[in-house]
Amino acid sequence: MSVPTLPSVEGYLLLEKIGAGSFSTVYRAFKRDDKRDIVAIKCVDKTGLSKSTQDNLITEINLLKILKHDHIVEMRDFFWDERHIYIVMEYCNAGDLSSFIKQKSKLAENVCRKFLQQLSLALRYLRNHNVCHMDLKPQNLLLIKTKSVFTLKIADFGLAQFLSSDDTKHSIRGSPLYMAPEILLRHKYDARVDLWSVGVIMYECLFGKAPYSSNTFAELAEKIKDMRPIQLPKGSHISEECKDLLVRLLKHEPNERLTFDEFFAHEFLDLEHAPTKENFDKAVELIYKAVEADQKACHRDAYHLYCESLRYFIPILTNEANLAKKEALRLRINEYIKRAEQLKDASVAVDRRKTTGDEPSTTDTTAKVASPLASSTCNGPDKNVAIDFQELCVLGRSTANMLPALEIGDVAEQYLVEGNYELALEKFKSSLKVLVPLLKKEPPGRRKELLYKQIDKWMKEAESTKAFLITQDMENTAERASESQEQCLIQ
Repeated sequence: MSVPTLPSVEGYLLLEKIGAGSFSTVYRAFKRDDKRDIVAIKCVDKTGLSKSTQDNLITEINLLKILKHDHIVEMRDFFWDERHIYIVMEYCNAGDLSSFIKQKSKLAENVCRKFLQQLSLALRYLRNHNVCHMDLKPQNLLLIKTKSVFTLKIADFGLAQFLSSDDTKHSIRGSPLYMAPEILLRHKYDARVDLWSVGVIMYECLFGKAPYSSNTFAELAEKIKDMRPIQLPKGSHISEECKDLLVRLLKHEPNERLTFDEFFAHEFLDLEHAPTKENFDKAVELIYKAVEADQKACHRDAYHLYCESLRYFIPILTNEANLAKKEALRLRINEYIKRAEQLKDASVAVDRRKTTGDEPSTTDTTAKVASPLASSTCNGPDKNVAIDFQELCVLGRSTANMLPALEIGDVAEQYLVEGNYELALEKFKSSLKVLVPLLKKEPPGRRKELLYKQIDKWMKEAESTKAFLITQDMENTAERASESQEQCLIQ
C-alpha cells in the first residue's frame, strides 16, 4: 500500500494529516529551522471556493489576528501561493473534546466543570470583543495535554461574526446538533446562540450524548420545532448547581435563557476562583492581608482571609503542570492551611466555651491559642454580635421567611462549632438564599443595617467553610494518589 505524498509548504516540513474539511486539510508540521516548534497547518484549496466560503476564511484570519487568549487556539502565521492558503496554528496534542468524551463515555462532573470553566473564560473574552463564534461544538474545542493537565482551546472561527448582544441576524450558521432553536427555525437571533451550544456541549460531557441526538436532520428539526422538553437520562446524578446551569442554558426561548453576565457569574463555573494570572495575584494580596491581620491579633479576620486566599490558590495548584512549581506552591499552601486550621480550632474552642459556660483550662493549649480570638478580634466583641443577632430576630418577625432563615443560619453556626462542615455549608446556603433577596428589598433603617452585618458574617463563614472542604478534597485526593503509587511499587 503506497503512502500518500504530503504537499510541500515553504519553510515547513509536514509530518502527517490530522484533519480534513470540505475545502481544507490540516497537517501536523514543524519549522525546517526549528524541529522543536510543532505546529498545525490548515491548507485551504482556493480553487472552487464559493464567495461565502472566501468571506468566512477572510473573517477567520482577521479575527485570529486580534484574538489572543489562553483558551483560544493561536494563529502563528498565514500566507498563500497560487493554489492554497496556509494558516499556521498552535498545535494541540490531545485531539478534541469530542474524541475525549467518546474515549471516556462520559465525564465526571468536576472534569466537566473544568472544561466549561476554560470555555467560559474564552467566551467572556470573545464577548468583550463582540465576537460570536456561531459554531461551538466538541469537535471545535481542542485539547493540549501537559503532564496530566488538560487545557481546552476554542478553534475554527470560520463562521464567527462580530455580533453584540443587541445585534440580530437571520442566516443559518453552525452545526445542526449544536445549533440554537432560533437559528434552525429561521427566527431572529443574537449572540445568545452560543449559550445554547454551550448547554448542548455540557449535556454531552455529562451524559455522553447530545440532548437531541437524532438519525436525520429532519428528525432533529422536528424535535426542536415541537420544543420537546430536554430530560436528564434516568439514573443520572448531578449537583443542584450543575443542573441549574444546564437547564437555564437549554431554554428554547432566547429571552428565557440566562444572560452572558448570569452565565459568567454562575456558581457552578466559579470563574471568580478560576486558575488565572489575575486570580493568582489576588491570592497573594489576600495572603499579605491575612498575615497583617494575624500580626495585629485580628485572628478572625486573618482566618477568613487565609481561607479566601485558599479558594484562589487550590485551583491554581491543581492546574499547575510544572512539577517543581507545583511542589513549591503546595508547600506554601500547606503553611497557609496549617495556620488557618489553628485559627479555626481556636475559634471553635471559644465558641464551645460560650455555649457550655466553661472557663479555659490552664493546661489547655488550644484555649491558649484561642484567647486572642476571644478578646482581640477586629470586628468588635462577640457579645455585641450576639445581642445584634437577637435584635434582628425580633425585628425580623414581621417579615415572612426572615425569621426562619435567620434560625437556619444560626443552626449552620452550630454545625460549624461541631465540625460538621458539609451540613454547615448547606445550611448557610439555604439561609443566604432567602436573606440576600430580602436585603435588596429592605428599606434603609436599623433592620437593614443589622441584616447586612449578619449576611456579611455568614457569607464569610460559608466561603471559609467551602475553602476547608475543598482543601480536604485536595488532601484526600493526594492521599489516594500516594496510596495508589505505594500499591504499584509493592506489586
